[in-house]
Amino acid sequence: MSLSEETREKEFEELLEHLRRSRGFDFSAYKRSSLSRRVQKRMQVAGIEGYAGYSDYLEAHPQEFTHLFNTILINVTAFFRDPPMWEYIGSSLIPRILEARRRDGSIRIWSAGCSSGEEAYSLAMLLADALGPDQFRERVKIYATDVDDEALNEGRLAAYSDQAVGSVPEALLKKYFEHINGRWVFHRELRRSVIFGRHDLILDPPISRVTLLTCRNTLMYFNAEVQQRILERFHFGIHEEGFLFLGKAEMLLTRSNAFAPVDLKKRIFAKVSRQPLRNGARAFLPLRGNDAKEIMLMDRLRDLTFQTDPLAQIVIDQARSIVLLNERVRALFGLTADDVGRPLQDLEVSFRPVDLLSMIEHAWRERAISAKEVEWKAISGDRAYLDVQVIPLIDTSLEVLGAKILFRDTTRTRRLEDELKHSHQELETTNEELQSTNEELETTNEELQSTVEELETTNEELQSTNEELETMNEELQSTNEELQTANEQLRQSGDELNRANAFFENVLNSFHEGLIVVDAELRVEAWNHRAEDLWGLRSSEVIGKHLMNLDIGLPAERIRQPLRLCLSGGSTIERLQVAATNRRGRSVVLDVACAPFALGNNPTWGAIITMQEQPVPAASTAD
Repeated sequence: MSLSEETREKEFEELLEHLRRSRGFDFSAYKRSSLSRRVQKRMQVAGIEGYAGYSDYLEAHPQEFTHLFNTILINVTAFFRDPPMWEYIGSSLIPRILEARRRDGSIRIWSAGCSSGEEAYSLAMLLADALGPDQFRERVKIYATDVDDEALNEGRLAAYSDQAVGSVPEALLKKYFEHINGRWVFHRELRRSVIFGRHDLILDPPISRVTLLTCRNTLMYFNAEVQQRILERFHFGIHEEGFLFLGKAEMLLTRSNAFAPVDLKKRIFAKVSRQPLRNGARAFLPLRGNDAKEIMLMDRLRDLTFQTDPLAQIVIDQARSIVLLNERVRALFGLTADDVGRPLQDLEVSFRPVDLLSMIEHAWRERAISAKEVEWKAISGDRAYLDVQVIPLIDTSLEVLGAKILFRDTTRTRRLEDELKHSHQELETTNEELQSTNEELETTNEELQSTVEELETTNEELQSTNEELETMNEELQSTNEELQTANEQLRQSGDELNRANAFFENVLNSFHEGLIVVDAELRVEAWNHRAEDLWGLRSSEVIGKHLMNLDIGLPAERIRQPLRLCLSGGSTIERLQVAATNRRGRSVVLDVACAPFALGNNPTWGAIITMQEQPVPAASTAD
């Protein structure tokens, strides 16, 4: 590169910096070749040869800025430009959009780089034809954006010349335009659904939840890096079922993975769904220059500024999904980076400590809203108080993009106020108590004198009581000796009872016959070893149980009547033969005898049953 070319390039960059400082237009992201041609065109009209001289000319002629910007921002547009593409949109794409949206679902259209609005109104006519005027007004919003304020003002007027509406089909022209004072004015009621606003594709965040985005022959003026950046913004703004409509000159999307071609020839693309960015949509921060390192530095600075802010903050989009969380709000509510991208209503913070969803709705209708000293129990278990503020995020076109939620910790202030209030109350109470205490002291002195006299009397009574206690102690010692004697007698009686029980048990078990003692209700009271061997049940298993309910091989019904006779005072019944089955399952014949069992003065207290197994005669052998 020659010295003159280097000088000329340096002067050109200085001219661009002058435009940025003086008028706020940053053209550093535009393609240098195209930008240089547009500036040189104005220099030829003004008769200026060098860029440095043109900078001086701009300083001396401020109106030249308007002509220069109009030249750089090429406003080439028309109704239904490239008719085959618009026929495809009207016949195929719009029916597909309406089918994908619910009957009452809203339809948001974004015409980016709209110039004077012809393309925005072209879309309005096609949608009004498909939906009908009433449904169109209720469901459709078309956002027409550009950086050229003059072009936007022309679009807001919606009044066009005969030449401008020459490409509008006659049926649509009669239906949607009125001829007033030699101009064709777009229908006023439908015009309200088309919103014009200034929007810089490089600096401003994208419009969200867009069903169809048209950006025709605009991207081609930017360098490749900025084009990719803008495409990422478009990807964020377009609804999951949305489409992108580009101009003939844009071919970058053939190498992009953000959109898939629906009809490449007609430049219609569908959004390709991807996982949301965990770090909060970093791609939508403003660009300054085309230096990648500078962009990364600015992104990092913004991220650190947000993350280190002492105020807990949450940023949501129009769909009430979380876009950003800073470190303070994560620590306060236990949120994590994984919560970015989730709907706010799925998180506990949406309703505790305060109903954020209601506050967001109110903020979007009536601007910022706050709640003071909301009580909150922190993760550590400490009780805290927060001032909660919801601030709507509105772009230059008055479109609500989302909301920022701030949580200001007022716990310390609240505690200081409570402590101060409590101190005042304690001071007043203390003064009252002091006055009352003085009066009580005087009364107490009098009472103390009286108490001393009472204590002297009480001391004498205590001496008398002590003497009585000594007497009671001696009586207790005597009673204790008597109890020891009685306890010894009880121990001797217990030993005698144990010997009697052992004797009785030995007597029972000395019988070769099975012996059972029952009471008047036929509950078993005694059961000797021979009965255990005969029936297979231990005494511990049968004592206290009804004889007739025992599951043994003895046919209880055979001996029920003899037992009743014994219990009624009858005599002993001898040798009642009963066929039974012993514990081994062998059939036996028993001699059963029953006799009354007297206890004390009750001769019919119970009955004693004896059972003797009879030998079975040997069977005769066959020859």
